Amino acid sequence: MRRGTLFVISAPSGSGKSSLARGLLRAVPGLEFSVSHTTRPRRPGEEDGREYHFVDEAAFDAMAAGGGFLEWARVFGHRYGTGRVAVNRALEAGRDLLLDIDVQGARQVRESGMPSVSIFVLPPSFSDLEARLRSRGSEDEDELHRRLAQARREAEEFRSYDYLVINDRLERCVEDLRSVVTAERRRVSRAEGEAGRILATFPGR
Repeated sequence: MRRGTLFVISAPSGSGKSSLARGLLRAVPGLEFSVSHTTRPRRPGEEDGREYHFVDEAAFDAMAAGGGFLEWARVFGHRYGTGRVAVNRALEAGRDLLLDIDVQGARQVRESGMPSVSIFVLPPSFSDLEARLRSRGSEDEDELHRRLAQARREAEEFRSYDYLVINDRLERCVEDLRSVVTAERRRVSRAEGEAGRILATFPGR
């Protein structure tokens, strides 16, 4: 059985990557969302087990101490982590996963040695990023300024990724992301099993 592919998508806060991730999941059959754990409170409309597994600090500490995270990071006062066992189980079963994480987490995935395909999303401009964050209305002014200050540092990380897409228009950006997934699925190293089954139908020499 083909091992699944881990797709990692990152972006500065407010660049719209969560909306892009949802659009990509709708556009690509067989791509599943890897649900992370977080200690941050739920936002309106979010559900436990869908956007995140919402846990308290003690539960997060226990998982981290036991090596239960493939990666974890503290972002704006809250912690986020990807469950190692769930990811490995899905990939070993041949399922492709989409991991929506920040640049700290993506760096840890790279350092772990786990094969992955990484995609970085940039907004079309800083002013566009600021407008998106303000329209979200989920941060006070101090928090907003902290996020904008960190956005520049995070944006510089794009060179560490395999692909770069610009979120200037949602539909076009989702199509760019879909193209990345499709191309990676057709790499010879990943499609070798399928080729072998086809060649087995050819008459012997």
